[in-house]
Amino acid sequence: MKFVAATAASLLFAALACAIYYVHVRFFTVDVVLYSAMLDVLIAAVVMTFLLYARQEFRRFSGFEKAQLGVIWLLAGSLVALALPTVIDRSLSFYILEKLQQRGGGIQAARFEEVFTREYVKEHRLVDVRLTEQQVSGTIVIENGCVKLTPRGARLASFSRFFRTQLLPRQRLLAGSYSDDLTDPFRKSQLRVDYQCR
Repeated sequence: MKFVAATAASLLFAALACAIYYVHVRFFTVDVVLYSAMLDVLIAAVVMTFLLYARQEFRRFSGFEKAQLGVIWLLAGSLVALALPTVIDRSLSFYILEKLQQRGGGIQAARFEEVFTREYVKEHRLVDVRLTEQQVSGTIVIENGCVKLTPRGARLASFSRFFRTQLLPRQRLLAGSYSDDLTDPFRKSQLRVDYQCR
């Protein structure tokens, strides 16, 4: 009977989380999709955990089992928040599929760089979205038209640079051949640029 009750409670959590997410994205402001979806999961988990302790139907669960269910819901909801709205919002892979569909099912392979630079960046307001996410995350500030790293941003950049150079695949399939290009994408970077802040 506990299994049935836990399954029913979990389905109720899923329905509640979906409803909260839908209301949030339809009728309220959202700064960052990931943070918004995580907040929705947290609200649903708190409400359901409260119901576990308040409703007679769930008295068969021990306090530890109720806490476990709450943690399971938080973890499962967080995975869904990452895997669905966040990935679809940020994914270049999904953009490629949607763009192919929009253009009748096929685009010349040699023209994809043009699609990315002329269409993707503009259609998805890529610069605005990413700068907004970084500002909300506290990793950059924008002062007098200059985007600057915060100390937190510098620590994250150092970590990601270390992970990229040391822990990403050295033999990754890219356009039909294996390469380590993405472990150090700056190695072919332009040396002189004129867009740095003074």
